[in-house]
Amino acid sequence: MAVKTTPDYFNLLNQAVERELKVSIQYFLQHSKMEKLIRKTIPENILLDKTAYDTVGKFLKEIAIQEMKHAASIMERIYYLGGKATTKSSKPIVGDSICEFAVLGVQAEEEALALYRRIIETSAQMGDWETRELFEKIYRDEEQHLFKFQEYTQFQDEKEEPSKVPLPEWRKIYTDDYFALLNKAVAAEITGIIQYTNQHEKASFLELRMKNTPLEAITETNKANVVSKILKDISMAEMQHLEKISERIYLLDGEATANPDPLPVVGETAMDFLKLDHALESSAIALYRQIIAEALKRGDTTTRHVFEEIVMQEEDHFWTFDDFVR
Repeated sequence: MAVKTTPDYFNLLNQAVERELKVSIQYFLQHSKMEKLIRKTIPENILLDKTAYDTVGKFLKEIAIQEMKHAASIMERIYYLGGKATTKSSKPIVGDSICEFAVLGVQAEEEALALYRRIIETSAQMGDWETRELFEKIYRDEEQHLFKFQEYTQFQDEKEEPSKVPLPEWRKIYTDDYFALLNKAVAAEITGIIQYTNQHEKASFLELRMKNTPLEAITETNKANVVSKILKDISMAEMQHLEKISERIYLLDGEATANPDPLPVVGETAMDFLKLDHALESSAIALYRQIIAEALKRGDTTTRHVFEEIVMQEEDHFWTFDDFVR
């Protein structure tokens, strides 16, 4: 390697990965919760087709995706330097209003800027100019996020008063055990996002890109490269699933979990990735069919339709992996 690394250096870089995973999930769940907030009956919502809630929701989704891309870039750099990228995430905190989202965002971005200044300084001392350049770019992005969040810290959210109207009969089907079941799906999607993103970047590692046959040299690709592209696409699909499921939970007045379950597992080779992901998709399909059956039993048609659409996509993912592992 061109750069002489140390365990402490990789630990520092992995702190950045943990932080990027945390805020990506945090901002994504906040974006999903916005659909619940936007339904509050306030004058702005009555008079306008678009509201501040729409604007902030769009911003949160955009930066959630950008933060996941940051995590991916840092993971790739860690693997290139011969280290092992973490799959751990610091605990996200969601909040209940635009003002809370903004305050939490300011706090998260200020912590990021402090950490990234340390990394920029350390990488320069080690002569790791590529890592320094990467974090200087990420630093600029995070600074823009900070300024944007600061714009909303004084936002006056409409206070939601406790309802004095008895809970309608049709809403009594949404019990704690039902939300727990739906949150198993949220946890599974978070696992998939982290696992597939990490594997995608590991597949970009130099040794996995090596050409071992004349055909690989001619086509400028190999199995790991093909798998890497598949994982990138599927990871993006899982983010869309996370959005739909968590949004549904929030609309039903539940709270979405922010913790992955099962814990993400990466593996060492492209074939490891495929086997692990094949098993992960299989368990997700079984879980989602259970949710569909439970939703049908309770008469929750909307949730059933959400998961029927998702399970078809998960089956496509399963068969994509199955083509390689059979």
